[in-house]
Amino acid sequence: MKATAEKVEKNLVKLTIEVGADEFEKSIQNAYLKNRKHIMIQGFRKGRAPRQIIERFYGKEIFFEDAASELIPSSYDEAVKETAIEPVAQPEIDIVQIESGKDFIYTAEVVVKPEVELGDYKGIQVQKVENTVTDEDVEARLQEAREQNARWESLEEGTIEQGHRVTLDYTGTIDGEEFEGGSNENASLEIGSGTFIPGFEEQLIGMQVGDGKDLEVTFPEDYQDESLQGKEAIFSVVIHDIKAKELPKLDDEFAKDISEFDTLDEYKANVREKLEKAAKDSAKSQMNNDLVAKVTENANIDIPDEMVENEIDSRFNELDQTFRYQGFSLEQYIQFSGITVDKLREDVKDEAYNTVKTRLVLEKIAEVEGIVVEDEDVEKEFESMAEQYDRDVEDVKRDFGLNTDFLKEHLLPQKTIEFLMENAIIEEVAEDAKDDIDVSIEESMEDAKDDADENAAEDA
Repeated sequence: MKATAEKVEKNLVKLTIEVGADEFEKSIQNAYLKNRKHIMIQGFRKGRAPRQIIERFYGKEIFFEDAASELIPSSYDEAVKETAIEPVAQPEIDIVQIESGKDFIYTAEVVVKPEVELGDYKGIQVQKVENTVTDEDVEARLQEAREQNARWESLEEGTIEQGHRVTLDYTGTIDGEEFEGGSNENASLEIGSGTFIPGFEEQLIGMQVGDGKDLEVTFPEDYQDESLQGKEAIFSVVIHDIKAKELPKLDDEFAKDISEFDTLDEYKANVREKLEKAAKDSAKSQMNNDLVAKVTENANIDIPDEMVENEIDSRFNELDQTFRYQGFSLEQYIQFSGITVDKLREDVKDEAYNTVKTRLVLEKIAEVEGIVVEDEDVEKEFESMAEQYDRDVEDVKRDFGLNTDFLKEHLLPQKTIEFLMENAIIEEVAEDAKDDIDVSIEESMEDAKDDADENAAEDA
């Protein structure tokens, strides 16, 4: 096989691939052997006609298409390696010569990874970020733990209030007619959750177990079911049960029940330690993001649309997997939300573009600076993962098996960012300007949790 590459446009390469006549002949014979059982020629049993007879009857070209289909994938892959191009999309194939006894020649036009023109990436100024943990942050996290471990107790008497959880039947009608999806029995609803149509939950306040009532509501103009948008409806409800949330006492017993600690003070100390680690991780992440954004902005790349579309496809696949894990699909989400696929793709296009550009810039910097992931880097990552998920290092390694290429690919951009940070200029925040920096610990915790979840998903 012989292959040559010709640059057609900035990110478009045309490969001319020639496969020897002998190889083409083998593929024709393979095509004959695969298809002969479906061919009937008078005078021969079905599937027994010799190739020469079939070609004489139907023409020599009868097996060309299947022969080409067999040759193209492997010869194209070989040509890509031989010419050292980096395709980012499927090629457009055009047959140039396909004749018995001659070389098989075709062209493959394919979009390739663009050239990256780096700007300044050393000595970039980055403002130092410091997130602090306060007593109020610790107390808020303790209250969250109480909420998560609360019990729901049925009320023997009393009326519905905000925060109560009720069990009820409801039947919805519009102009006296019941509508699809408007009725339910023994439904559970937490008052104040905003789960139901605006005005529904508020009208339940003050009712008792056994009470019935007609609620007048209006569906929002942007309601997901277009047939109900803006419609006035009446819901006949009957209350079966009212539960109030009972929070556990914040004491040593509580700490023992929900953690490995024997005292509340030990548990609080651990909560603070975790919050401080999350705050530190979040501060580091913010500085990294700021630095990478500046370095990426300094670079110049003509990114092919195909790369952006591939990134969007990847995001859609991840989103679909997440939805399916929760019991429904991306298609159902699109149907329920009322948004179109085109609108959803358009909404994430800019973010996908930035993701692709950032990835290309980090790859180029790693190439220029000779940054590689060593075995010791992989070992440290295994240790970090084991600590994060409270597992044995050998168990983590066993999950990955002998193939650590994926992990190395994941670690390379991280190591490149570390290089950039080592060569950055960190600006201290002036004391009189600190009040202008609004970084909440709640955001820090959420960012750290999202990073941990994302890393876990990528490493799984």
